[in-house]
Amino acid sequence: MRKRILVANWKMHKTVAEAKDFLAQLKAPQHEVWIAPPFTAISALKGSFVRVGAQNMHEEAEGAFTGEISAKMILEAGATFVILGHSERRRIFGESNERILKKVERALASGLKPLLCIGETEAERAQGKIASIIEAQLQGMPAAEMVIAYEPVWAIGTGKTATPDEARQAHQLCRGLLTKMWGPKLAGTTPILYGGSVTPQNAAALLAQPDIDGALIGGASLNPQTFQEILDL
Repeated sequence: MRKRILVANWKMHKTVAEAKDFLAQLKAPQHEVWIAPPFTAISALKGSFVRVGAQNMHEEAEGAFTGEISAKMILEAGATFVILGHSERRRIFGESNERILKKVERALASGLKPLLCIGETEAERAQGKIASIIEAQLQGMPAAEMVIAYEPVWAIGTGKTATPDEARQAHQLCRGLLTKMWGPKLAGTTPILYGGSVTPQNAAALLAQPDIDGALIGGASLNPQTFQEILDL
């Protein structure tokens, strides 16, 4: 039985003081709640009822990489998971599938749980390339405990959302690919979350679909009341 996991990705929002104020307004639900704040606020959420993570990390253990941060640094700050492969990292910062694979391997070797983001662009969907794009993004991923987040790139921050049926089909595709790669046991226990303009208005219908085990929430996770509405579903 896979637990429902609801993850807040705050992106480049919230100071330490704002993070503490947000948490003070949040009530613990029956589901697992994960928050990925900016690096500076990780330690501020440590020790609370939420599981705290980072939004990115470098694939090397250490080195001359100005402005980057390592797995052991975010572990020391209090993170236990890390978001990797988010479409904004792929699109804005040019991270390739190969580099993201190295990051996943580093996270696992360091004791961090990877939350791997995958998903297609609007053009790729129109061209019928969903399966090949997702397969390429999963290619070579080690058979290990991690969380997958299916995020159609065209639905991130746009207000567009995959219909429940579109999301269900994509999640079943992901589960099938994982089964082929890792076997049915591990694939069957791997949580697959949906991300892409999740709101209190559409979350219930999405979370009711088979193979959707939770959500990766962006904009709607920045307001404690809005986020709480999703947590309480």
